Amino acid sequence: MRTAILLAFALIAAPAAAQDLGRVPVPLGTKGPGPVGPVAPSLVVEPVAMMIAACDADGDGRVSRDELHRCLARSFAAIDTGKTGALGYIAFADWAEKWLGDRTALPSPFETDADGDNKITLAELDAKFDSIFARLDKDKDGFLTRAELLTIRANIAPDFERRKKAKP
Repeated sequence: MRTAILLAFALIAAPAAAQDLGRVPVPLGTKGPGPVGPVAPSLVVEPVAMMIAACDADGDGRVSRDELHRCLARSFAAIDTGKTGALGYIAFADWAEKWLGDRTALPSPFETDADGDNKITLAELDAKFDSIFARLDKDKDGFLTRAELLTIRANIAPDFERRKKAKP
């Protein structure tokens, strides 16, 4: 009976002891390391860049302006169900939600509506995306690669530097 109790105790204590193997003991009276939280991503993708990446029709890992304009025409037509050739700001928000992931994702209808008539035409959408394409095409070769569509965050851990300076 006594052996059975000791064996049961050993089986219960074994997982806890195994978890402690990787820990470094902290001397009494000192503060141990703080909790480890999630690491901030160093690479992010703008919603508009994510949509552009999805416009890669031939699957070669690059998006040409032609692929982008054909993709924009399809996405525009999917929202312009009345075939009016223009999207009001609410319909543009519907377009942004479906194709960019959020109704408030950039580009905004205000910056896309070039003539200020409170409607976005396919030509205005194409023009806005042409300027975005030019901004993202870092090597100016007329194609956007996945690497060009990524944004590298320079300050991925702003709290780290502040905490480092605060230590004596």
